[in-house]
Amino acid sequence: MKALMLPLLVVTSLFSAKYLTNKSCNECHPDIYDEYQTSWHAKGWFNDTLHRKVAQKIPVYDCGRCHMPAARNLADMEAGKTTPNPIHQEQKDAVSCFYCHQIAYVKKSHKFDEITLARQAEGFKPSLYGSLENPDDSDKHASVKSPIYDKYACMGCHSHKRNSEGVLIFKAMDEKQDSRSCIKCHMPYIEGPVEKMNKKSRNRHRSHYFAGIHDAQMREKSVDIVLENRNGEVVVTLKNRMDHPLIIQPARMKYLRLRIVRDGKTIWQNYKNDPTEDKQGAFYVEFEDGNGKRVGIPYFAKKRQFENNIPARGEKTLRYKVPSLHKNDRMVAEMFVILAKPSCAAAAGIDERELIEPLLMKRVETVVK
Repeated sequence: MKALMLPLLVVTSLFSAKYLTNKSCNECHPDIYDEYQTSWHAKGWFNDTLHRKVAQKIPVYDCGRCHMPAARNLADMEAGKTTPNPIHQEQKDAVSCFYCHQIAYVKKSHKFDEITLARQAEGFKPSLYGSLENPDDSDKHASVKSPIYDKYACMGCHSHKRNSEGVLIFKAMDEKQDSRSCIKCHMPYIEGPVEKMNKKSRNRHRSHYFAGIHDAQMREKSVDIVLENRNGEVVVTLKNRMDHPLIIQPARMKYLRLRIVRDGKTIWQNYKNDPTEDKQGAFYVEFEDGNGKRVGIPYFAKKRQFENNIPARGEKTLRYKVPSLHKNDRMVAEMFVILAKPSCAAAAGIDERELIEPLLMKRVETVVK
C-alpha cells in the first residue's frame, strides 16, 4: 500500500515546469506529430466549428477542462471572466500533447473524473509519462514508463460528464472499464519509429491519429447489420461492436434507413422525411429545461427528455411491417451519423454541410429469393 501511495504525493497542477508546445514535439517525433495534427484531439475552439459554436452559446467556457485543458487561465474561463484567446499557444494546442503525457492519476468522481498532473520541481526538465519500456530521454524532457498511465490516461475526459444540474451529459465507460480498451481500439500499433533518431530500433508505435467517427473505416467497423425476411416482417439486428454505447456525444444522431427496392425504385422506407419518425431506428439523446421544453445544448438541461441507444457490445432487434415482398426485391439497410443533430444545430446556429448532412456508416443489402 505504501508503494501505491507514493505517486499521489508527487502530483499537483501543470506548468511548474516550462510548457512544451505541440509544435516542439515535432522536432523529435515528426510521425506522431503529423498523426496528431490530423486528429480531433488537435481541434478545439479555434479550428472546430461545432465545438466553438456550441461553446459560444453558453455563458462560461464550461468545455475547457477537456477541450482546452492546458490553458493557464482555465479557471477564469470556467468562471466566465474571460474567453479563449489565440495569443495563448497552450489554448491553441487544444488537447495538448504535453498535458496528456503529464497525467499521473485520475480520480473517479460523480460529475466528471478528476485529472491530477505530475509535479515537476522548478528549473528541472519535465518528466513525460508513456507506456514504452525503457524510454529514451531528450534534451526537452525525461521519459517515464508509468504503471498506471495506460489504465487512466483517457478516463479524465472520456469516462462521463454531468452538467451543473447533475444531469448526465454522456457516459462512455462503466465502472469496471479503464483506458486500456480505448487505447486498444483508437491507438493501435502502426509501423514507424517513435522518434526520428530511432535510437533503439523501435519500428512501430501507437497511432496518434485517434481514429473515430470522422474516419470512414472506423465508422464501418463500429456496427454490424443483419437483415432477415421473417413471415412478412423485415427484421434488422444492429450489433454495436464498440466498447462504449452507440451514442456518446450528445450532439450526434445515428439512424437506420431501411428500404425495399423493386425494379430500381424504392417502394417502402422506414420513414418519410425525418429519421426520427422511426423511434426504434433513430439513436440519439434529447434534453429539456424541466418544463418539457427541449434544449439543444445540454449545458442548460434540467433532465433527459428522450434516449434511444445500444449499450457497449450490445445489440437491438428492430421489426418492420412491409408490403408483400416479391422475388428479387432488395432489402437495403444503411446506418448514418449526423455530427450535429437537428436540435443542436438549431440551438447553436450550425448550418455547415459537413456537420448537418449524414455520413454513411455501413450499408447491407439482401435480395429476396
